Amino acid sequence: MAEQALRHRTPGAHAARLLLYAVLAVLALVFLMPVYVMVVNSLKPLEEIRNGHLMALPVAWTLAPWHSAWSTAQIGVQPTGLKPYFINSFLLVVPGVVLSTLIGAVNGYILTQFRIRGAHLLFAAMLFSVFIPFQIVLIPMAKTLGMLGIAGTVTGLVFVNVVYGIGFTTLFFRNYYAAFPQELVRSARMDGAGFFGVLWRILLPNSTPIIVVTVIWQFTNIWNEFLFGASFSDYSSFPITVALNNLVNSSTGVKEYNVHFAGAFIAALPTLVVYLVSGKYFVRGLMAGSVKG
Repeated sequence: MAEQALRHRTPGAHAARLLLYAVLAVLALVFLMPVYVMVVNSLKPLEEIRNGHLMALPVAWTLAPWHSAWSTAQIGVQPTGLKPYFINSFLLVVPGVVLSTLIGAVNGYILTQFRIRGAHLLFAAMLFSVFIPFQIVLIPMAKTLGMLGIAGTVTGLVFVNVVYGIGFTTLFFRNYYAAFPQELVRSARMDGAGFFGVLWRILLPNSTPIIVVTVIWQFTNIWNEFLFGASFSDYSSFPITVALNNLVNSSTGVKEYNVHFAGAFIAALPTLVVYLVSGKYFVRGLMAGSVKG
């Protein structure tokens, strides 16, 4: 009887699976189409883009738009290309991600492993910061950067993104450590481990899933952030997103769409690589407790 029921269900299940694959294929095509358009048109001469179709493959393949976008394209008033601003973004992202992750880990450790008065209110206040729009903090942050003397610098941008990211990183680590086995922490304290000893020897070595989640989240947010970069940086400290905007809007008499496509792909490449390399670990980290209360 069971075998007969399975046979009756098999055609329907097969059809449902084919339908699911078809839907997934269509969605993948929709999401990948902009990438295809960017790459294909970044490899065409400008005249071919004007006279041809955006979806068509190049007739005359060329890497000149990529070279121009990287090193010679007009960014504002200077023909520097995106290279110096690409470097600025890495100088911003690396310390921003490291600092916000470490601070979030310490906050999560304190909020879950110590009985402090008002811990829930403190966590609620940090959680509230996750929902504060960027625009609300522009004026107070500008005054703070001015008082600290780091306005218009990469250091100032690191400070802004770390402060804004603490709410997210604290949320991730607090929820992860709330489900952490307390026996391990008690054993470490009985063995004489102090505040940082428990954190460095017990919690962090067992926090790889949530660290990966936090690093990917912060890297993506900081790299793609535009408003803070446009508001708190000057020409020498522009991140890649602001430089890309200036590249597209710079007036040189001719709109070099192939260069713009190449520049957009260059700006998106680091986050694309991060997700391709570690996307599966991001999902595993979320399932390991980063979104559990």
